[in-house]
Parts: sequence; structure tokens; C-alpha cells
Amino acid sequence: MSSKYEFIDGEKANYPIVKMCRWAEVSKSGFYEWRDRPASATAERRAGLRLRIVKIFADADGASGYRRIHAQLERDGVEAGPELVRQIMAVEGLVACQPRPFRVTTRSDGIAVGPADLCQRDFTAEAPGVKLVGDITYVRTWDGWVYLATVIDCCTRMVVGYALGDHMRTSLVIDALAMARRNVDLVEGCIFHSDRGTQYTSAELTSYLKVSDMRGSMGRRGQCWDNAMAESFFAALKNEFVYRTVFPTRGKAMSSIASWIEIRYNRKRLHSGIGYRTPLEAHQSYVTQQAVA
Repeated sequence: MSSKYEFIDGEKANYPIVKMCRWAEVSKSGFYEWRDRPASATAERRAGLRLRIVKIFADADGASGYRRIHAQLERDGVEAGPELVRQIMAVEGLVACQPRPFRVTTRSDGIAVGPADLCQRDFTAEAPGVKLVGDITYVRTWDGWVYLATVIDCCTRMVVGYALGDHMRTSLVIDALAMARRNVDLVEGCIFHSDRGTQYTSAELTSYLKVSDMRGSMGRRGQCWDNAMAESFFAALKNEFVYRTVFPTRGKAMSSIASWIEIRYNRKRLHSGIGYRTPLEAHQSYVTQQAVA
């Protein structure tokens, strides 16, 4: 019965209450009694929860689904089951942006053999600087394409290195790796895993990894899951930011993407793979544990 009353109350500006009561087969007196009674504690709590969910969704630019919003509510000390969060989001019409189909970015070198796969789809690590993954993607602007090379730490999911440019030569990958070496203390023999794009099979990168005491690792040709962590990051970047933004210039795209990585992804976005924490929190947690030990 309450659902009928709620519908009538919501449509009272469009239709006469008397007619709607007749259409819904409820009494007018019953409607007014329902409308005038004090709000129950449950209704008040749900209304407050709705406001919180709407705000969290807006703060995430519409990119968070009910699981991530539920995790954020838990972090804020708000008790609410994931199913209740899902129901409220459905009522409010809050639908997280959906991913687009996977597309290949780098071109495989059909001749070069390259190193073996040292990850075997295991993208976990006990400490930062032990295992890194990388890849290249591209972003359209009115000026032309912008290319992004990334380096992600498997322990914290943090983007520890990245480089943006108007080309996708090997030097872009090396620039991203150089940033990673500045940001994280890499262990000797640190693994750097990638696909078999020509940039990653080049003699230039092989030489750079050797002098940097890093071991190259590559997935199989044409197997995107062999570099799933890097692909997952690009899916988040494209789906949550790039596909919803217009970049008039290359410079605007570069600065905006860098800000999204540094502020949104590394410091604010919750990751299920690290217990719904941010990459920065995961990194700081490891550092704190080491200091205590």
C-alpha cells in the first residue's frame, strides 16, 4: 500500500489526488493519513543513506558501482548492506559507466622472440618494487593522438611511472620506467612484464632493463589476459574518464590524464584487489608495517 501512496505523492503536481486514489483503488483519507504521519526511523535512515550514496556517486563522477560505494560507506562508518545500496542506486537511477570492448593497442613483433613469461598471470607481489607491469594506449584529441605508457606496481596497484607523448616509440616506455625507478625502490632483478609490442621487444628496451637490473617478462602473442593488470587500468582510465571527456589539444589531454592518475586513481579510487583501499594507502600500509617490524 505504501508504494501506491508514494506514487500518488510523487505525481500530485501532475494529476488530482482524488483521481489518482480512485485509479490506485485506495481511499483519499488513507492517503492523507499516510502523508501526515511522522516519518519512521527506517524511512529517515534510508533517506539519509540515499543522500550519502548520491554524493559518493557524484564524487566518483558516476564511475562507482554499488560494491565500491558500499565499500566507501563502510570506510565512512555507515552500516548498510550491499543489496540495500544496490536497491537505492536502482531507485535513484544511478548506473555506473560501462566498459567498452577491448581493443589491441600495441603491434606485436612477429619475428622477435623476447623473454619468457615470468608472471604466468599472477599479478601479485609481497612488496613494492618486486613486480611491475606496463603497456601503451592512445587517446584521441582534436590535435591528434596522445600516447600513454604506464608502469604499475603489482603489490600496491599504484601507477608508479607513466609518460605521455605524441609518439609511441620505445623512448616513451623508457621514460615511464625511469619515473618508476624514481618513485619506488626496485629490488635487484625486479620483473617488468608487458605484452609483445614492438616497443617491448626492442633492443633499446632490452638494454635499458639490463643496465637497470630488471628482468623482462612477456605474455603470449594475442593473449590480453597475460597482461590483465595493465589492461584493467586502461579500461578504468578510458571508461571512467577519457570516453567522457573532450580534449581540444594534446597538452590538455596530457595534463588531464596525469591529474587523473595522480589524484583520482592513485589517491582516491578504491580497488577490490587490495581490500577496497587506494594504491597510496596500500603503499603506506606496507611502509608502516616494515617500520614496525
